Amino acid sequence: MNDAEKHPHGPPPLPRLIAWEVTRSCRLDCRHCRAAARFGPYENELSTEECFRVLDNVASFCKPIVILTGGEPMLREDIWDIARRGTELGLRMVMAPCGEMVTEEAARRMIDCGIRRISLSLDGATAETHDAFRRVEGSFDSVMQAARNARAAGLEFQINTTITRRNAGELDAILRLAVEIGAAAYHPFLLVPTGRGRDLADEALSPEEYERVLNWIYEQRESQSIPFKPTCAPHYYRIVRQREKAQGRSVTPRTHGLDAMTKGCMGGQSFAFISHIGKVQICGFLEVECGDLRAANYDFKTIWETSDVFRAMRNPDEYGGRCGYCEYRRVCGGCRARAYAMTGDYLAEEPFCVYQPIAKK
Repeated sequence: MNDAEKHPHGPPPLPRLIAWEVTRSCRLDCRHCRAAARFGPYENELSTEECFRVLDNVASFCKPIVILTGGEPMLREDIWDIARRGTELGLRMVMAPCGEMVTEEAARRMIDCGIRRISLSLDGATAETHDAFRRVEGSFDSVMQAARNARAAGLEFQINTTITRRNAGELDAILRLAVEIGAAAYHPFLLVPTGRGRDLADEALSPEEYERVLNWIYEQRESQSIPFKPTCAPHYYRIVRQREKAQGRSVTPRTHGLDAMTKGCMGGQSFAFISHIGKVQICGFLEVECGDLRAANYDFKTIWETSDVFRAMRNPDEYGGRCGYCEYRRVCGGCRARAYAMTGDYLAEEPFCVYQPIAKK
């Protein structure tokens, strides 16, 4: 098979972001957890040497941001070795800890290993609302202390929020709190109904509420002192263009920075997920295996370039329903994980979108 046959839509893009669930073990019991994680240990997790082999292969053809996540990544005793190996290979290493293990000493150790930023999750503006979501008393205080410890050590942190009906009314207050505690960025996530999140069907935003929240995010972006970017919210990039067009403005990298250069669903196009046992997916929320690193001799590059699922993600013209002919399909693409969770077809139209495309193909 020649290159044209392997890649009929052109050479595959390079991954810019890889989220790696280095362990599934976790001390929290979050209501929305995609992995339904519990306090392990979990069997068959990748060993230190296997992790090194994966990092070596990734670095051989690209230099993405690698998010060490979980579970609680800090529960791995070798997490510092994994972070250091990635840093030495020229990868930008970041981490997504839960908060309670981020002491000032641990934050300094992260810096020593090359960790450039961590993310901390706030799902409520108060201890009462956050702890109810995380289902562990004291988790709000742990995040607040982790933020103080990171700041004292000189380690950047961002705040993430998973948005449901439970906390949508607190978004203004959570954003203000993120700014007050010194966050470098604020990233709200729109709930994807996987893992324990399947049990939150009654708390998921309706398509209309989803649209209102994304318009609120658009309206906040110029007035905030920190970068503000939604995740798992592909419609946002349609909304930005609609709102700007209504004001007679074009969306360009010069005028809109990352909002112009980032597309909605990046799964399989510039983003990938690696599970605790080496399974590769387009993202952590779409539990469809794209390859097994152990079976592939730790060759992430080949999985990235040849997986049928990844290749399907890169051709939005073949998506189902409205997503396949929408004029915004190349900047939005819909959430493939939501489509799969609701219909069993990851190429189906996004079920939480209210937009009606101008013309049907």
